[in-house]
Amino acid sequence: MDATERVSPAGTVPVAAGPAGAVRRGGRVAGLALACHPGPALAVTALACALALGSGLGPRSALVTAAVLAGQLSVGWCNDAYDARRDARAGRRGKPAADGTVGAGAVWAAAAVALALCVPLSLACGALAGTVHLAAVAAAWLYNLRLKATALSWLPYVAGFGALPAAVALSLPGGPAPRWWTVAAGALLGFAAHLADTLPDIAEDRAAGIRGLPHRLGDTGTRLLLPLPLLGATAVLALGPPGPVGPGGAAALVLAGAAALVGPALGRRWRKAALAGAVAVAAMDLALLLVRGVTAG
Repeated sequence: MDATERVSPAGTVPVAAGPAGAVRRGGRVAGLALACHPGPALAVTALACALALGSGLGPRSALVTAAVLAGQLSVGWCNDAYDARRDARAGRRGKPAADGTVGAGAVWAAAAVALALCVPLSLACGALAGTVHLAAVAAAWLYNLRLKATALSWLPYVAGFGALPAAVALSLPGGPAPRWWTVAAGALLGFAAHLADTLPDIAEDRAAGIRGLPHRLGDTGTRLLLPLPLLGATAVLALGPPGPVGPGGAAALVLAGAAALVGPALGRRWRKAALAGAVAVAAMDLALLLVRGVTAG
């Protein structure tokens, strides 16, 4: 180890340090940004923004978007801070709280600040809408702190994704009830997202002692199960609303079926193929959802 390296808090992972042995401020800022899981955080926030704009919330869409972003940031930082020691022992890359780029205490503090901001932002969308969103954020925190390693690991994903269209609908003037198929489709997509997101890391997670539902099913079982909730979500959106299935719904069913099956099938060649397939289906479902609307009518 040369003079430009130091040992992380776990004592095993070298990280870059400045001349005085301290990590550069820019590195800490970048590390904090990376520790929030920016990909999933931005994806869920963009989904909420699209739903809000498509539902006719207008300027209030910014409020819904800010509330969801704060919640997602708190969840991502909580995840990285809580898993820091385990990630360090496993030598996982891209984990700033584990490799010492940023201290776990700083990540916990960022999570607390984001959560504190999430509460008033959520309630400003409406008492019921805010309560629904905060319940989803609480479920995500419970996943990080407890349920991730249990057979109920899927539950926070189902609750969180199902709550998103409900919270958007309840944010509209008068707080109209969400349509049942939007909540059901969101819950199914959440279940699929959990399977797809966990699939590439099943072996590493099991070695670290994590025994969530995908880990209990194993690689093969998870691949076989994944297409079902993906197709189910699209089917609910295409068939749930009254009236005949239009050309858009039929096309979405065909395309979703192809993406749901091809993604897991290519998983052994490309680790993120299943997740890419899930994202493709989610994009088609979002288009259907925007066309159908999220509120009862």
